[in-house]
Amino acid sequence: MTSSSPLAVALISGGLDSMVAAAAMRDRGYRLLALSVDYSQRHQVELAAARRIAVSLGAEQHIVLQLDLRAFGGSALTADIAVPKEGVGLDIPVTYVPARNTIFLSLCLGWAEAAGARDLVIGVNALDYSGYPDCRPEFIAAFEAMAVLATKAGVEGDALTIHAPLQHLTKADIVREGARLGLDMGVSWSCYDPAPGGVHCGRCDSCRLRARGFDEAGIADPTVYAVRP
Repeated sequence: MTSSSPLAVALISGGLDSMVAAAAMRDRGYRLLALSVDYSQRHQVELAAARRIAVSLGAEQHIVLQLDLRAFGGSALTADIAVPKEGVGLDIPVTYVPARNTIFLSLCLGWAEAAGARDLVIGVNALDYSGYPDCRPEFIAAFEAMAVLATKAGVEGDALTIHAPLQHLTKADIVREGARLGLDMGVSWSCYDPAPGGVHCGRCDSCRLRARGFDEAGIADPTVYAVRP
């Protein structure tokens, strides 16, 4: 990889999916800028994970942007609402943060245009996920179309591309891809509600999906859970 290699802005949440998605872009020959958002989520441990991931992937710059979404509330991750611990039903769960990926991709888009990058990467997945509407392929396609209309680069014919390389993978597939890329997946963080001692609770939906992914992939799970899912 050289200074002439293409540049991509990667959204790094600290989670497994964003780590693998960014690493997949690096594997394709992209240099990385990493963007994380401190939106006053209920746990800061994922931002510590994001910093570790950005370093491990060799990101040329890592910005942790402050954006206090507690002012809006409406989610168990930004308000005093209990995180579900017994699995979720068919409805969109209360861990959904209103319009989060729209907001985050907009920030990513702004940095990409300013930095001269024409590629954005996000680790959304529409198979083994919690049913969030802003993880669907339709959303990614619509945002990419909007980005053409909303930016100077797009209007001038230098359109930006949104990459979601994990979009159609199961969680087991994502774990296998992380292993293929040689990632230390233990540095990532998935839990919505950390247990005392700073370990994964093992009961929230995100912990369940993570544990099942490692189990189905047949790869040892490096995660420390308070209760094994």
